[in-house]
This record gives sequence, C-alpha cells and structure tokens, in this order.
Amino acid sequence: MTAHYRGEVGYRLQAAGQNRRGIADMTIVPAACSLKLEAALSAYLEHLRRERQVSVHTLDGYRRDLGKLLAFCEAEGLSDWAELDTRNLRRLVARLHQQGLSSRSLARLLSATRGLYQYLLREGLCRHDPATGLSPPKRERRLPRTLDADRSAQLLDGAVEDDFIARRDQAMLELFYSSGLRLSELVGLDLDGLDLPGGLVRVRGKGNKVRELPVGSMARQALEQWLPLRKLAGPSDGAVFISQQGRRLGPRAVQLRVRQAGVRELGQHLHPHMLRHSFASHMLESSQDLRAVQELLGHADIATTQIYTHLDFQHLANVYDQAHPRAKRKGGSE
Repeated sequence: MTAHYRGEVGYRLQAAGQNRRGIADMTIVPAACSLKLEAALSAYLEHLRRERQVSVHTLDGYRRDLGKLLAFCEAEGLSDWAELDTRNLRRLVARLHQQGLSSRSLARLLSATRGLYQYLLREGLCRHDPATGLSPPKRERRLPRTLDADRSAQLLDGAVEDDFIARRDQAMLELFYSSGLRLSELVGLDLDGLDLPGGLVRVRGKGNKVRELPVGSMARQALEQWLPLRKLAGPSDGAVFISQQGRRLGPRAVQLRVRQAGVRELGQHLHPHMLRHSFASHMLESSQDLRAVQELLGHADIATTQIYTHLDFQHLANVYDQAHPRAKRKGGSE
C-alpha cells in the first residue's frame, strides 16, 4: 500500500513499510525531477520568514519572482539550482522583457535570484551565482507631458479675482511657466531671491546649486500684484508664497493649488512639473538652443534636457551639423 501527499513544494511521501506500531514509515521521493529545486526554494523562503523575518508582502514578492525562475528551470529540464548558468538566466531575462515585463520587475527578479544563490552558497548547495554581472535592460524614459502654447495661454490668461488666494496662485503659475522652476525651488523661494526691476529670480536647485533666471513680463506683473497682499498676512519669514496664516506654503499645498487650477481652467489634472516641461519645450522650439535650455533648467547632464524637451535624433543631428565646424562633410571627400 502506498500513501501519497503533495505538499507546498511538490513533495510526494511514500509508505516504505511499517514500523513496530503498525504505522507506515514515510520516505520522501520525487514527485517530479524538480524536487531538489522546489525543496531548496521552500527552505530559502522559510529562511526569509523565520531568520530574516521579512514581511508577508515581501515574502509574497520573493515567491512570485522565484516562481518564474523555478518554472523556467523546470521547462529547461534542470533538476538542481547548480545547473542554472548565466547564459540560461540571461535568456530568461530577455524572454520576459520581450513579453513586456518592466525593467523594474526584471531588476527585482535578479535581486531575488541573487538572494537565493547567496543562501545556496552559504549552505553549500551551489558553487556559483548565475546572476553575477547581469543587469536588467535599461528603462525607457517616458517623454514628459506638456501643454502646448494655446493650452498654456488658456491656463494663464483667464480672469483673476482680486483676492489673496487668486493673486497668489496666479503668481505661482506664471513663475512656474515663465522661469521653468522646480517645485522645490518655488517653495524655497525667498524675497531676497527676487529682483523684479531687473527681471530676475535667484533659486537654489539640486545639489544646492544657485542659478539666476529671467522672469517674463507677465510673471513680473503677477508678482507685483501678489506681494502687497502677501504683506497683509503677517508673514512669519521671507517666503514669497505663503498661506493666509502667514506660513510658507509646502510642496503638497502648491501641488494642490496647481492641480485645482488645471481642473478649473483646462478640465485636466496639472502638476507643477508639467509647467516646467512646457517651459522647456516651448523655449527649445523657439530658440533651438539646447545648451541655453540646459542652463535655464539647471540640468547637470544635457541628456536630461534632451528627454525633457523630447528632441528627436534628427533634430540633434541638424543642430550638430549647423554648429560644429568639422561636422559637415564636403561632397565627394572622405
């Protein structure tokens, strides 16, 4: 008589005889060639739960990711984790990428694989880590969402009521679009950073770098109409944009006001960074000066500016051909 039991990892227990009490002695036999794979994986997950004390959510993530790896090994006819090599793992990553798995998900899979093999190496069950040196495909950077010039005008040219909140919000919107500020730069802006007669604003950006930016006439006008109302709130410090209680507006409050303006004027959700994207895109369309736009945005790397302004390669090639003294090839010469 044979008794069977299939556990979580696919074991099968078989009665190998009876002991003196007449109870069947149970021995573990493979339910399939994947027994060693499943047993080691189950032990690793138990290690994570008991010794590493990872959360249920994290453990479920490991189980899902390593389940993909297990299924691949079984499909390849591998019966031991030691049989998985870097070439096979690279093929799995490529296949999953082709099937639409994101770079972030693939990075998580490789991280889980490294964790498993660190455990196997420590337990003496394997002598190599096939994930060593492997990295997921680079993520494609999504093109930023922008407003076209007409939509920008629709947002900014609406009637503005002469009250505290309306004037403040209009000044924020105009400054975002006029000077391409980051949210953190607008929130951190103090009065001593404004030079309205000179048409300049001085902001502190990423890496604590300070840069001076031009302020357009419409933004200057909006700020001039806002600042007298600001004084009436009894500001607690030099912040340019404050609440009715006199306190500096935080990032969340600014995001909310911009979002509400977008819904009211455009019928869509709007984020401060979309105004920055729009500034960059419109400046580049008009000037075609990539370096100048890079400086205005405060980008350390011009590649970032290329993404922000969704330049295509052909345009970049044309700029290069027009600008570089040794770029153009004369016909027939090589």
